[in-house]
Amino acid sequence: MGFWHTRAISLLLKVMAQLAAASIQRGRNLKEWLREQFCDHPLEHCEDTRLHDAAYVGDLDTLRSLLQEESFQSRINEKSVWCCGWLPCTPLRIAATAGHGNCVDFLLQKGAEIDLVDVKGQTALYVAVVNGHLECTQILLEAGADPNGSRHHRSTPVYHTSRVGRADILRELIRQVQYGADVDVNHHLPSRVPSPSSRPLTSLVVCPLYISAAYHNLQCFKLLLQAGANPDFNCCGPVNIQGFSRGSPVCVMDAVLRHGCEPAFVNLLIDFGANLNLVKAEALGTESTGRVKVNPEALQMFKEARKLECNQLLWGQFAVRNE
Repeated sequence: MGFWHTRAISLLLKVMAQLAAASIQRGRNLKEWLREQFCDHPLEHCEDTRLHDAAYVGDLDTLRSLLQEESFQSRINEKSVWCCGWLPCTPLRIAATAGHGNCVDFLLQKGAEIDLVDVKGQTALYVAVVNGHLECTQILLEAGADPNGSRHHRSTPVYHTSRVGRADILRELIRQVQYGADVDVNHHLPSRVPSPSSRPLTSLVVCPLYISAAYHNLQCFKLLLQAGANPDFNCCGPVNIQGFSRGSPVCVMDAVLRHGCEPAFVNLLIDFGANLNLVKAEALGTESTGRVKVNPEALQMFKEARKLECNQLLWGQFAVRNE
């Protein structure tokens, strides 16, 4: 019994060792393939990753030393697979991901291109935001980074901060005078400029206001409205309500009520001029059904505001008739 037990363990360990070796080999093969596919310099150059490794660990002294050499200075925007990464990235993108503000600042001073994207369409600013690095975000914005990220990526810095509730980073992104990130969605992906050919919005899920409400991030919700976000659709292009999926919110107020947000969300939308007639209140009950979880106090506030609005409209019409 003891012999067979020992032999079984020995065989198991041997198999595990073989699997581990195969995994390492596959990892090496994948890294080599990524390097061949995406590195934008000769492979013999891409194999020297000291510049990228220094950016990853935040070794500013090594960065200074390497960039004194012309061979490394010419590679400052090189996308390479570095020691601890798989995606081919520039040193700036790597430093921003890791949150090394001093390295980000130095690389920019040495001529790193600020808005280069990785193979996923992510800019250095976007990854700094996603990883919650406020200092790196500030440095990149002050250096002129596009606050909207890249049109080649489906998300934006504003959308991400609205989802995770990083109001401090969102505040930096939407500073109107300095940076002015877009707070309204333009659904025409190839261009951020509204045009007759823009694809109409058919879902609120892509909107920063919607996602901040869905995650109950009140401070972000307020910041977006203060920055000029459209309180009805959070979109600066055409909207096709008929194209919305059945049962989905038809406007931001509808989303706020359906997601059970507190009355403060409703109050903000009212203050910023939301169209209360877009919501079919009769379809919303105070009972939670499925994914609809209406806050009774918020619903009551909405109904009272709409009733008051209707009364004011009637009084206005009455006054006009009697002039």
